[in-house]
Amino acid sequence: MFSEKDLAQINKRGVDISEIYRQIELFRKGVPYVNLAKPATIGDGILCFSDEEINNYIKTYDNYSTNHTVIKFVPASGAATRMFKDLYLFLDEKDLSKFSSVRQVLERIDEFAFADELKALLPDNQPYTIIHYLLNKEGLNYGNLPKAFIKFHRYADGSRTALEEHLVEGAMYATCQTNNVLIHFTISPEYIDLFNDLVRRELSNYEKKYGVKYHIGFSIQHPSTDTVAVDEENKPFRNQDGSILFRPAGHGALIHNLNNLNADLVFIKNIDNVVPDRLKSETVKYKKAIAGLLVKIQNKIFEFQKWIDNDCLDDTKVSEIKDFYKQYLHLELTDTSIQGLKYILFRPIRVCGMVKNEGEPGGGPFWIFDKNGNISLQIVESSQINLNDSDQNTKFKASTHFNPVDLVCSLKNYKGEKYNLLNYVDPETSFISVKTKDGKAVKALELPGLWNGAMAYWNTIFVEVPIITFNPVKIINDLLRPQHLNF
Repeated sequence: MFSEKDLAQINKRGVDISEIYRQIELFRKGVPYVNLAKPATIGDGILCFSDEEINNYIKTYDNYSTNHTVIKFVPASGAATRMFKDLYLFLDEKDLSKFSSVRQVLERIDEFAFADELKALLPDNQPYTIIHYLLNKEGLNYGNLPKAFIKFHRYADGSRTALEEHLVEGAMYATCQTNNVLIHFTISPEYIDLFNDLVRRELSNYEKKYGVKYHIGFSIQHPSTDTVAVDEENKPFRNQDGSILFRPAGHGALIHNLNNLNADLVFIKNIDNVVPDRLKSETVKYKKAIAGLLVKIQNKIFEFQKWIDNDCLDDTKVSEIKDFYKQYLHLELTDTSIQGLKYILFRPIRVCGMVKNEGEPGGGPFWIFDKNGNISLQIVESSQINLNDSDQNTKFKASTHFNPVDLVCSLKNYKGEKYNLLNYVDPETSFISVKTKDGKAVKALELPGLWNGAMAYWNTIFVEVPIITFNPVKIINDLLRPQHLNF
């Protein structure tokens, strides 16, 4: 199947040939659907905080962060192209009557945080000119930039990009060890210079304003995590020069980036889910609250780990472990052997905020069965479910909550030793999609999603958080929602 030239290409990417064969086998046999047991709901998989618990958890986290390492991890490598889909269609068709969303952008252009900068570049005020200069290199070039560099919000002293809003958020809830703020962005390699320029230009201003010291890191999605693409016969797809086509494997590849961080606690939040300062208080409150819960869970699990390592388990301690898992993780532990308890206790922990489902498409919290009939809490995307199966469709539609990507994670055991996160991935939760390349159909494979199958074997806790903490910008018109306007 592979020539010497192919093997050289594969080797150069840092991929083992056995991994390529594994991916091709996935294409051939297909990725199995997730088997939903039931949706996670309040009291059955999802915790709900009282005001007293929120205050206590915030205090717990604030105390913890003074002598532990906290990192804010922000996936920010994706291009913003999909954000401007209708605008590109308008430029192709030049018929404004077909695109109400584009008309809204033009009618309310002055309300965008980037309006003044755009206007200064325009040679005229014709609709086509405005949209062209918004998207292309003659103007702001937003159609070719990641969301991180797009100005989201306007303030009296200037406008902020999405990246800058994460700097501000970091100062508000991710300070640690005497006002240090550690933030790690994943970015595309072609934007490294732009990223460095923005950080160098703005960082000192935010340090002075918030009285913190930033430590900004970044990483790229390594080519070794790209996956092989295949044709309709499940044979490696060839580029016009005969080389094998590899494609980026989605945000699931970032489990490698996360695995390289050295921190006691990691917040994860998408680049586009930020709000102006006037609305940040609820986000900060609940970020700290879920982090405080994680610290409580982590401390107790660390105690359990010590019991096992010190060989001092007895019936009373086993009962305490079982009661704890039932109360906070909603799990009935059946295997209480030493090996069974080691398996459940010695693994990463995540606390995930969940918002009430108000019709947003995408993933949510569910109880699922694995192939051995074991049940666990997972974040599941709709594409992982066989919606043609009436039973599965009914369970999916009964879901009450939605995944806003609001996570806080513990990546070490009680000794301070890092877990190898790659050992807790379920490889069978990949995604297969059909794309086109050079006018031909091509099948693409995405690795298990970062907060889906890439964290399948973590200790998982879901907590309800308010809808105001979820304000993503998926299309440019979302910036015209009241939550994103600062006046």
